[in-house]
Amino acid sequence: MEPTRTPGPTPLRHRTVLLDEAVDALVWRPDGVYVDGTFGRGGHSRAVLARLGPEGALVAFDKDPAAIAEAGTIKDARFSIEHASFAAMGERLAGAKVAGVLLDLGISSPQIDDAARGFSFRFEGPLDMRMDTTRGITAAEWLAQADEQDIARVIRDYGEERFAVQIAKAIVARRSEPGDGGRLATTADLAALVAKAVKTREKGQDPATRTFQALRIFINQELADLESGLSAAYDLLEVGGRLVVISFHSLEDRIVKRFMQAHARPQQDADPALRRAPLRAADLPQPTMKLLGRVKPGPQETADNPRARSAVMRIAEKLAPVAPQGGARA
Repeated sequence: MEPTRTPGPTPLRHRTVLLDEAVDALVWRPDGVYVDGTFGRGGHSRAVLARLGPEGALVAFDKDPAAIAEAGTIKDARFSIEHASFAAMGERLAGAKVAGVLLDLGISSPQIDDAARGFSFRFEGPLDMRMDTTRGITAAEWLAQADEQDIARVIRDYGEERFAVQIAKAIVARRSEPGDGGRLATTADLAALVAKAVKTREKGQDPATRTFQALRIFINQELADLESGLSAAYDLLEVGGRLVVISFHSLEDRIVKRFMQAHARPQQDADPALRRAPLRAADLPQPTMKLLGRVKPGPQETADNPRARSAVMRIAEKLAPVAPQGGARA
């Protein structure tokens, strides 16, 4: 049976956020090998291919089977797609050196607007939330067996929800109802429960917004994948290679910012031995990345695509390693 759609706006076609800006930042030589870590519906990938020469190549990754199917429409010998998280790029591309890695994080409009995926409280559908529908546990399955403390922790840490404890208590209490009455099977079930548990909310924001975000991030291990993916991307990049990351909420952006800054400004206190020694600047560990900028969508893009409002793009370039020039001063 097809899920019932609740009244709401017409589903959006996917609009690639910061399309030109991201490709401009990423492609610095047309004969390089590039990675699109989040193919989605292929907006960035198609734009990158248009910039590459005959010797260039693009490898894309995505967990979503629908994205893999869309990638099959690209008939270009320079393009290949991997059905995997971008966190696996180090394994899948072992030994390669790439000119650039693009990560467009978050969730695409087709995923949000497809009620059957269970990502949105705006449309009633099964409470699934998996990016890869071929494997893993659904949100409904996890909520049916997780303990109250774990549920509260996930909603608090990944949704920054101040009513996480109250929501977790309501979820566990719901499970004690007889028969199927206690099962949170649909997005509407969860949204209604959260609306009762959350007493106040920011103007214009649905009470379920933070809970749905938290569960999606947790079910798909998005932050763990991001940390692994950033490290893998850094290792794969050649000297001069670009790392371009588009984030859509503060949890993601904080991880990206700290990763890039850690490589761009190594600190003396990172090594206990260095912390105790008076060193010249030339003796300190040298930066291995250069920060190239932070970009947000302009007024026209946010007017045309409201989902672009929260986007932040950070760009960094990998530098050649430089060994310290001397030891501690006497």
